[in-house]
Amino acid sequence: MKVIVTGCNGQVGKELCKKSKEYDLEIISLDLPDFDITDMEAVDEIISKSNISAVINAAAYTAVDKAESEPDIAFNVNQKGPAYLAASCRKQKIPLIHISTDYVFDGSKIDAYIETDPVSPVGVYGKSKAAGEADVRKILAEHVILRTAWLCSEHGNNFVKTMIRLGQERNEIGVVADQYGCPTFANDIAEALLDIVGKIAIKNDIAWGTYHYCGKGVTTWYGFAKEILELAGEYTGLKVRNIVPLTTKEYPTPAKRPANSALDCTLLKNNFNIFPKPWQNSLDDLVKRLFDYSADE
Repeated sequence: MKVIVTGCNGQVGKELCKKSKEYDLEIISLDLPDFDITDMEAVDEIISKSNISAVINAAAYTAVDKAESEPDIAFNVNQKGPAYLAASCRKQKIPLIHISTDYVFDGSKIDAYIETDPVSPVGVYGKSKAAGEADVRKILAEHVILRTAWLCSEHGNNFVKTMIRLGQERNEIGVVADQYGCPTFANDIAEALLDIVGKIAIKNDIAWGTYHYCGKGVTTWYGFAKEILELAGEYTGLKVRNIVPLTTKEYPTPAKRPANSALDCTLLKNNFNIFPKPWQNSLDDLVKRLFDYSADE
């Protein structure tokens, strides 16, 4: 089975390409500057000529704060790009698996969000991702939109790597303690995406639609940071001696964040038999990898 992966240089894209060998998949990996999902003609050409069975879109504009001052770019990548991919997939009669975000919700719900909860994003990034979801649904019936949250990996810039760096540089770190969510790790969601592709390949009765995948368990950024630094301290010297819980008001950012963006993953479990992994276990594996320790030890 041959599959296109867009955004192959991102956190999820890199894990998808790395893990594809375990799934007996041939991956066509695409990303900037050679491939731009906002170029409709380029999208049409590559999808029509590649003889593929599916597209996984891991390309996105993810600079949450910067999006507030670059809305046109954010909407171009997060709305028009997925729409072009969906339109090309419809022409070739193949499915699209598209990654979205917890930031499509406003965070006002007390419990974890389910897929049918109304979206109400509070920032440009979330609005652009919600618009992309809507266009994919409108254009292509054969789609899986997979929302995820608080993504981290050994690649690129992310919260885990930032906390470890700050822990090595500072005596004290302040971290927001009133925003709740579910840390998710790129290798875990890559496995979920590839499992979905595998099931699409062998089943005719796929339940197309929107799903959630994130790490099992809810925490705050403060709780996440404490766990990161506790684990990192086993492998490296840390300067930090105090982690200070902050309120959102005490740590203002250009983009407003949802106070609660926990995602309920029951639907994915029921329809695809895919179970989220506890985020603490995946964090332990990631920290070991970051310090070149075998995750199997």
